[in-house]
Amino acid sequence: MPQKPPTDVKHNYPPPQSPSTSRSGTTWGGEELLSRLRSYAHLLRSNLQPTLFLVDPSREDIEAHTTQIFDDDAVDDILAQSSYANSHSPIPAHRRPRPISSTPNPYSSRSSILHRSLQSPPPSSSSSPSQARLALLQSFSQITRQAAHAAQQILSHPLARPIVPHLPDPVRSLVNVSGDLEWGSWVEKGGVGEFESARVYLARWARIVAEEGERSRRMEAQTLPSSSELPAENSSLGVFELLQSTSNLPTPKSTRDPLHPVNEATWKGWFNADGTPKVTREVMKREIFRRGISAHGTLRQRIWPFLLDVHKWDATHAERSKQWKEKLELYHELKDEWCGVPEVFERQDIIEERHRIDVDCRRTDRTQSLFAATTSSSSLDNCEDEKAIHMRYSTISPQLSDIGAQAPSNDHIERLGAVLLTYGFYEKSLGYVQGMSDLCAPVYIVMGAEEELTFWCFVGIMNRMKQNFLRDQSGMKKQLSTLQQLIGIMDPELYRHLEKTDGLNLFFCFRWILIAFKREFPFEDVLRLWEVLWTDYYSNQFMLFVALAVLESHRDVILRYLVEFDEILKYCNELSMTIELDSTLAQAEVLFLSFAQLVADIDRRRAEEGLQPSSDLRQRKSGPRPVSNTQDNLTTQVKASTLILSDDLRDLLKAGQ
Repeated sequence: MPQKPPTDVKHNYPPPQSPSTSRSGTTWGGEELLSRLRSYAHLLRSNLQPTLFLVDPSREDIEAHTTQIFDDDAVDDILAQSSYANSHSPIPAHRRPRPISSTPNPYSSRSSILHRSLQSPPPSSSSSPSQARLALLQSFSQITRQAAHAAQQILSHPLARPIVPHLPDPVRSLVNVSGDLEWGSWVEKGGVGEFESARVYLARWARIVAEEGERSRRMEAQTLPSSSELPAENSSLGVFELLQSTSNLPTPKSTRDPLHPVNEATWKGWFNADGTPKVTREVMKREIFRRGISAHGTLRQRIWPFLLDVHKWDATHAERSKQWKEKLELYHELKDEWCGVPEVFERQDIIEERHRIDVDCRRTDRTQSLFAATTSSSSLDNCEDEKAIHMRYSTISPQLSDIGAQAPSNDHIERLGAVLLTYGFYEKSLGYVQGMSDLCAPVYIVMGAEEELTFWCFVGIMNRMKQNFLRDQSGMKKQLSTLQQLIGIMDPELYRHLEKTDGLNLFFCFRWILIAFKREFPFEDVLRLWEVLWTDYYSNQFMLFVALAVLESHRDVILRYLVEFDEILKYCNELSMTIELDSTLAQAEVLFLSFAQLVADIDRRRAEEGLQPSSDLRQRKSGPRPVSNTQDNLTTQVKASTLILSDDLRDLLKAGQ
């Protein structure tokens, strides 16, 4: 029951006084009332609100109102000792996910195939100075956020753009003029970007401390034999231990060997003198999946066209040369439909599309040397139609003449725009959609600024990812739905947590899948990731297993600290440039092999029980609904035949040809 003290009494009440004692000569009577009530009932003062008293509180109320939101000791332990086990929990007990003692899914240990065992932090004692500190930090955070938001609005105005390059780096970082496209802008507009909480901060610290601990563990593992009782993966699984499976299926291992990439000698050894291959296409894809491609020289420039079906694998040098000449002619025919034709740019749809291309190209990968320069490059000396390329910029309507105010251009940016505009004429039903520049720019760099080769490699990429850019977003919805079902099968606990937080829409994975993790890894790692994905060695949707691996690597932090959808969204967005690629790919491979074993075991058990394969049944597309963990332990062992796999999940087992 709330208690209202007089104006001369602070929230931190003095010890109970005698009813006859008074500070101002009058008797308040509050402490006397509390004293009388204590003789009839149990009173508890809340740590969440000092002026709130609970009469005969329940166990849940006691846990909720005696656990403080944020403890000084928790921060001090993390900062001073970098010890996660000694930190205090920032989440009230009633909001913490409960541990699962037993799972209803006989395959639910697969949810922890890539699982970190973190000790549960002990509850902290109450401390009113801690609450004052939290309130002060939140006030400072709000002031800083509002100041940054106002500065960003001012600096993003077209009139302010000419002075942005001359501003100090910390100020210039508030606006993204000459850098990459801000994919998070839609979040800011929705108000999510302004969300901050102590749980997100502590989750971030937990992640950093865990990564530091893992790096130390790896250094020790290089000199000391492992003493873990659990079978640990020694290849490159990083922080994860492989736990015993309740279904007694063998634990899969990763085959990745990124320390020995395919080099020049290996590549030449795969071909005969006439250009015919000595090894099959499947062997080539397997080796690139396992080892990757060496970054030295121009090897990627020669291998990528084979991965993207620009060149045929089973052909001679002469046959490939003939096919390439045909592609060159087709490209220039497509380009001639707009290049040097002013009448084309009188069409409103072309004007708008070219405007979008210009804006995106001027903000894509500007840290790369080809796109960083603001002057003409000598690499265009061999361009047969350089004048026509520049003509397209002079034939734009006057209302679009402010494009130059957004970011400076150069010849390579114009060539990149030419490739994307030509693709719009090649794929008229789709045209250009925002995000395509992110996929095309790295290819342009790897291909050594060769426009024609960039175009056909980009066509190969879009043949794989065209569904991501459909106007109705049906392709993205299907992939996110499949990922949702995959989480439900592989990690029921995480599925339930996302369900409770309204996070099953997986919006925090949208950017990952849309542009193939382009914004989540450094540039060189993006190239290594893409060439692995293009092999389709295990699955033509292997990217979903990469997304699952990222989520699994942060599942403990998500389960323990992030209890709102906004928190999960913010946390996942901030993972950008912090994800380790090789361990993630190894984890994704183990997850795929585990999923394949799970499907095979389900089918085997269904066959033993005389049931039809689950793919023959009509399925709901909303994904699996894990059984509640509140059931009795004796009834939690569910037969494999009750696990129904949708056609979308079974399609994950299809590899490329």
